[in-house]
Amino acid sequence: MNGFFYFYKMINTSFLEKIAAVVIRDYLDKLGDATIVLPNKRAKVFLIEALKKETSQTILSPTILSIEDFVQNVASVRSVDSIELLFEFYEVYLSITDKQNQQSFELFANWAKTLLQDFNEIDRYLLDPLHVLSYLKDIEDIKKWGIEVENKTKLLENYIDFWKLLPVYYDSLYNHLLNKSIGYQGLIYREAVNNLNHFSNTIQNHHFIFAGFNALNAAEEKIVQHLLALDQARIYWDADQTFLNDPYHDAGLFVRRFKESWKYYKSHPFEWIVDDFSQSKNIQVIGTPKTIGQAKLTGSIIENLLNQNPNASLDKVAVVLGEENLLMPVLYSLPSTVGALNITMGYSSKNNPSQILIAQLFKMHTNAISRKGESYVFYYKDVLNVLTHPLVAPYANANNLVRIIKENNYTFITHNKICELSNAPSKLFELLFVKWENGALAVLENIVALLLLIKENFSNDNEEEKIAKSFVYSVFKVINKLINYYSQHKHIDSIETLHVIYKQIIDIAEVSFEGEPLNGLQIMGVLESRVLDFETLIITSMNEGKFPAGKSQNSFIPYDVKKELGLPTFKEKDAIYTYHFYHLLQRAKNIYLIYNTENDGLDAGERSRFITQLEVEKQPNHELTFDIYNPSLPATAYEPMIIPKSEAVMDRLKEIALQGFSPSALTSYIRNPIDFYFQKILRIREVEEVEENIALNTLGTIIHGTLEALYKPFLEKFISEADLLNCFKLLDDEVLKQFKLVYKEGEIKKGRNLLAFEVAKRNVSNFLKMELEEVRNGDAIKIIALEQTFERTLTHPDLPCPVLIKGNVDRIELRNGRIRIIDYKTGKVEKNNVVLKSWNGLTHELKNDKIIQVLAYAYMFEEKAGSTPIEVGIISFKNLKSGFLPFGFKEEKDIDTTVSNQILKNYLEEIVLLLKEIFGVTIPFEEKIN
Repeated sequence: MNGFFYFYKMINTSFLEKIAAVVIRDYLDKLGDATIVLPNKRAKVFLIEALKKETSQTILSPTILSIEDFVQNVASVRSVDSIELLFEFYEVYLSITDKQNQQSFELFANWAKTLLQDFNEIDRYLLDPLHVLSYLKDIEDIKKWGIEVENKTKLLENYIDFWKLLPVYYDSLYNHLLNKSIGYQGLIYREAVNNLNHFSNTIQNHHFIFAGFNALNAAEEKIVQHLLALDQARIYWDADQTFLNDPYHDAGLFVRRFKESWKYYKSHPFEWIVDDFSQSKNIQVIGTPKTIGQAKLTGSIIENLLNQNPNASLDKVAVVLGEENLLMPVLYSLPSTVGALNITMGYSSKNNPSQILIAQLFKMHTNAISRKGESYVFYYKDVLNVLTHPLVAPYANANNLVRIIKENNYTFITHNKICELSNAPSKLFELLFVKWENGALAVLENIVALLLLIKENFSNDNEEEKIAKSFVYSVFKVINKLINYYSQHKHIDSIETLHVIYKQIIDIAEVSFEGEPLNGLQIMGVLESRVLDFETLIITSMNEGKFPAGKSQNSFIPYDVKKELGLPTFKEKDAIYTYHFYHLLQRAKNIYLIYNTENDGLDAGERSRFITQLEVEKQPNHELTFDIYNPSLPATAYEPMIIPKSEAVMDRLKEIALQGFSPSALTSYIRNPIDFYFQKILRIREVEEVEENIALNTLGTIIHGTLEALYKPFLEKFISEADLLNCFKLLDDEVLKQFKLVYKEGEIKKGRNLLAFEVAKRNVSNFLKMELEEVRNGDAIKIIALEQTFERTLTHPDLPCPVLIKGNVDRIELRNGRIRIIDYKTGKVEKNNVVLKSWNGLTHELKNDKIIQVLAYAYMFEEKAGSTPIEVGIISFKNLKSGFLPFGFKEEKDIDTTVSNQILKNYLEEIVLLLKEIFGVTIPFEEKIN
C-alpha cells in the first residue's frame, strides 16, 4: 500500500520533490553522511524547500553541491576564473618563449583564450593531450606539404612553430597550475579522475545522490560510474519516455547512450523514466515584431494571468529569456501588480551603465594620451559623454563646463583648461579627469575610488537605484580582480594594454540581482532553468540562432577531429539545448512560445526548429495554437500639430509687431507655422552644440563678416581699383580673424575645417575679382550701408495694430546713379528664383522666400532713397558667374528690375494678407507635413 501511494505521489510532483521524498525515505537517519549533487547551484534553494515540505520534524540538511563544486572536492584543486587563468598562462608563455619571439599581452590573449578552451575540452574528455595536439600539428604540416623549403617565409615558419609548441604550452601550464593547486575546469576534472581511488577510500561511509543530469562529459561519467560500482552513489535521471524511446530525438540523446552503455544498468534499474511530456498541455506559439515587441507581449501575458485570477500567486510562473538583452525591456514591461520578483540569470556587462561609464573613461583618457605632439588634450565628445552620463551628471556639478564647451566651440580641450574652467571641481570631477600617467595600477585604483564615490550617491529606498548599485558592484569586483592581478604582474604596465584587457574580460562581470528565489515571478536564462519545474512558462526569442544558439564554436580543433576523438561538436551542443527546452515543457501546463517575426535586422531569424518539431510531432493531448501579435497602431502615423491662438499668444504677436517682424520671420511662417510658433511665440532656441565641422550657416557668417570688415573703410566713398587691390592683401588675415570670432575655440587647421577655411577665402577672393572687373569697366560704386539694420512701420486698416518691418541688410550701394540693395547668399541661387510672374499667392509658395525678403529691404529703404531708383537682388557665392541677380517682375516678355511704387504697393497687399493670417484669432498655427 505504501509503495503504491509513493508511486502515485511521484507521478504528480516535481522532480526535486521526488528527490526530496527519496532522501527522506532512504537517508533520514544518516543525512549527515549524504551529499546531493545537482547540475547547478540554483536548484539548491528549491531542493531545500522541497525537503522542508517533505518532513514535519526538525532535521539536518544533507550537503547539497553543484557538480563543479563536487569535482573540486574530489580533485582537491581550487578553480580559477578566466582572468586569473589568462594571466597565469601569460606567465608560463613568457617563461618558455625566447625574448625576441615574445608577443605583447594583447596579441597573446587573442589566441590564448581559444587555446585554453581547447585544453579544457581535452581534459574534460580525458583525451591524451600529446596525441590531440600533435594531431593538429600534423594536419597543419600536411596543409603546407607542397611548399618547397626555399619558399617558406618567416611568417609561415612561425605559424608552423606555433603548432609544434602546443604540447609544450599544455604541459608547462598544467604543471604550473598544479604546483599552485589551482586549475581550470578541465584540469580539475582530470585530476579528480586521477584521485578517484583515494577519494572513494576516504569517504567509505558517505553516500552520494546525483540528480537531474543529462549530458555528462567523459570525466563526469567515469567519476559517477566509479562511485556507482562501489555502491557509494545512486543516480536519478529525469528522462521522459517520449524522448527516451525515440532513437532520433535529441532530447534523449545522452540518456539513451548512458542507459545502453553503462555496466551499472546491466544489473540495476534505470531511474527514473516518466511520462509527463505527453500529458495535457496548452501551447501557444506567438510571433511579434522585434525584441521590444517580445518584451511588451510578455508583460501583456502576465497582466492577463493576474486579471484572470487577481489573488493567484506567480510562484509557479517563469519567464525564460532566450537572450539576456531582453531582461531590461521585460522588467519595464511588467505590470505594477506583479509584486514579488526573482531574477536568476547572469546579465552581462555589455549594457551595464557602470561599464559604459568606465569604457567612456578609457576612451577619453587613451585618446588624450595618444595625441601626438600635444599635452594631455581631450576630445570634446569624450568629455561630454562622461559628464552627461546618468551616473555622473547629477553629482559632478559640471553643467557650467558643458555650457562653456558648447558655447566656445571647444573641439579639443586641454587638461589644464578643463581644470581652469571647472570652477572649484567636486571630488567626483577630480577622479574623472585626473591624468592617467602613473601606470595601470594607479588607473585601476582611481576607477575603484570613482565607483565607491558613485555608490555613495545612491539610496536604498529606490528600486531603480538598487539595480544601479548592483550594476556598479559588478564592475567594482572586476576592477578589484584586475588590481590583484596587476599587483602580481607588474611588467604589463601600459594603459593601452589595460584597455584591451578590460574590454576582453568585462563580459564576465555578470550582474547578480537580489530577490526571493521561492516567491513571485521567476525570470531566468535557459541554463538557470535546469532541474526546475513550472506550471506556466513564457519563453522568448524562439528563433533559430537564439533558441537553439548558432553552430559557431571558437576552437582550433576541426570538426572532423572532434568527431573522431569523441569531443562534443555542435551536434552534441544542440542536443543539450534540445533537452533543456523539452525539460522546460515536460511538466508545464500552459506554455507561451514567443518569437520575432522580422527576418531582417540584428535580432532577426527564422522561427525556431523546436516550434516546427512540436508541430510535426504533436502529442494527442497537446493543444497547439499559432498566432501573430501586432500592437495596435493609430490610423494615421502622425497627426499634425494645431495650436489655437490664445489671449497670451495674441499679446505675444502684438509684442513682436512692436519689436519688429523680420523678413526671415515672415518666411519662417510660410515654411511652417509651427516653426514660427516655437521660435517667435515660445522663443525656443536651438540647443547649443559643439560645431565640430563648420556648418553652411557658420561659413556664411564668416564670409559676411569678412566682406563687412574689408569694405567698411569705403563707407560713403566711391570704391577705387587701388582699394580693391589692397583688399586682396588683407584677405587671408581677415578670414582667419572672422573664423576665430565666429568659430571660437574650434579646430580650423585640420581636415574638413581647413577646406572650409580655404573655401571662404576663395569665395571672398572671387567676389573681389568680380568687383574689380566691374570697376575697371567703368562702374561707379559708392557704399551706403554694410550689415545695417533698417525698419519701417506698416499701417493698414486690415491689421489689428501697426506692424514694424525690421531687418538687417547686407549691403546697400549707389551704383551708376541707382540704389542697389544686395543680399549675400552662400548657397546657390538662380535667376529664376528672383523673378516673379504673378502677385497672386506670393506668400503661399515657399519658393518666393527670397523675393519676399529682398522686397522687404526695398520697402524699408524706400523713404531714404527718395527719388533715386531702387533695384534689389542677390549675389550667390555658388553662382558668382551670374553676378548680381536682380528682382524682376515679368509681364509677358519684359522683365522690369526697378522696384517701382506699384511693385511695392502690390507687394504690401500680399504681405498684409499674410499678416492678417498670422494675426487672425480664429486661424490656428497648423503644422505643415513635409
